[in-house]
Amino acid sequence: MNKFKILTVLTLTALTPYAFADGDPSAGTSASAFLKIPAGSPRAQALGNAYVSLADGADAIYWNPAGLSTATNKEIHVSYLQWIGDYTARTLAYVQPMGKTILAVSGNYMDISGLDRRDEFGVPQSQGNDINVRNFVGTVSLARGFFDNFLQIGGTFKYINENLDTNTYNNIAFDVGGKLDFGVFGLGAAMINIGDTNEVPTGLRGGAHIKTKYYTLIGEAIKYTDYRLQYGAGIEIHIPEDLLQVARFDLRAGYYSRDQAGTNESSWTSKVGLDKTSNVSFGFGLYSDEVFGYGTTIDFAMTPYGAFGTVYNIAVGVQF
Repeated sequence: MNKFKILTVLTLTALTPYAFADGDPSAGTSASAFLKIPAGSPRAQALGNAYVSLADGADAIYWNPAGLSTATNKEIHVSYLQWIGDYTARTLAYVQPMGKTILAVSGNYMDISGLDRRDEFGVPQSQGNDINVRNFVGTVSLARGFFDNFLQIGGTFKYINENLDTNTYNNIAFDVGGKLDFGVFGLGAAMINIGDTNEVPTGLRGGAHIKTKYYTLIGEAIKYTDYRLQYGAGIEIHIPEDLLQVARFDLRAGYYSRDQAGTNESSWTSKVGLDKTSNVSFGFGLYSDEVFGYGTTIDFAMTPYGAFGTVYNIAVGVQF
């Protein structure tokens, strides 16, 4: 592995919360660390990344493809994630019901520009322009429900392209998942990024939720091959559409066991006591079936990341 590749991979890995040093010798040993970034679903991010048992519709693609089986209409779903260090992700997904089988395709484009070119000793290099990093994940998913959707299963094929300045890498991986829906109670599990563990961060996630008319409680644990076991938990407060008359509104909050990232002394988070944490997240969701006759969802999430600033994620879905 050349010196530039080492530097670039370490730089990218440092952008993810999973790579904060805590003595875990396996941390960061898989490539394509950007696959751990929670793109595509503000709802999942707001719930502390605890979503595997609750995932449904287009934003289930990157958490648990089995959740796609709940789709009853065609859907276009777009999202934008402003991550750490000006790293951004844009996701476009399309869901197509085909009888009892659901087909979904998506593309997730992520990039960052203007990284300093340095050698392995951290010395700035004068030759060439700044480093640009561009990553892309294309997916094709199939899902199906059985026994009135009591049992849901799904799978995803992933094409992964990493463009690290002048170096390009291509890989493939797979996700498989399942859900059990008991009504008020639900279980879910998924194995994600199945492939060469030196090339992709393979992970196993499992969780459960309790859902009522007015609230949902959810928890999840996830273990990547190159990192310790982590867990998340979230709560979603529902204000039903029959109360608001025009839309359903959800308030969300979550906790995730990521490592701390220092103190943010120049942000609004210091005024509300969130300047030293990277564990909590917040968000909301809005759904209406009366926007020009189409079902429309708007989801938003924010997560303070200590000294790294605040992460924002927004998504809009249209069902037709």
